[in-house]
Amino acid sequence: MTRCGRQATVEARRTTIAILGVLALSLRIITVGKRHEAWVADGIDRFAKRLKKPYDLAFKLVPHTASGEQRSRDEESAAIMKQLRSSDHVMLLDERGKNFTSPQLAGHLQRLYDTSRNVALVIGGAYGVNDQLRARADTVWSLSNLVFPHQLVRLMVTEQIYRAQEISAGRPYHHQ
Repeated sequence: MTRCGRQATVEARRTTIAILGVLALSLRIITVGKRHEAWVADGIDRFAKRLKKPYDLAFKLVPHTASGEQRSRDEESAAIMKQLRSSDHVMLLDERGKNFTSPQLAGHLQRLYDTSRNVALVIGGAYGVNDQLRARADTVWSLSNLVFPHQLVRLMVTEQIYRAQEISAGRPYHHQ
């Protein structure tokens, strides 16, 4: 799609929002662990402040447990499942998931936005998630084949959401 075509699509979407009164695409990041470390919070704030309606980003932290590998996985997954709504499109972050390019992620989020789906991005604990939560996921997304610290993943995901917004709007933040 050309830049002019994207801009026309963006304008049509804004008109639809105004007519329908749709306020926001809810993007909730549900993650296991402690509150953000200062350097992570600064980075997240930097990108979250740049997000514009209809993007609405919120974090929900669930406590990690130290009950052994399987029990921790099950307890943390149960705590995450309690945060999910039946209508949520659940995107599970997992190194075994699908790798998206930034434009592919933007398109994926845009399709969800176009169908008024709220997104719950799930970052599991140190031992991952159990089979029940994995089965609930609509999309399993891998940032990389590498494993990253959870605090860093929070920041990276926030930046990718901002990048997706900019790609969808046809703005020049992302370079091909």
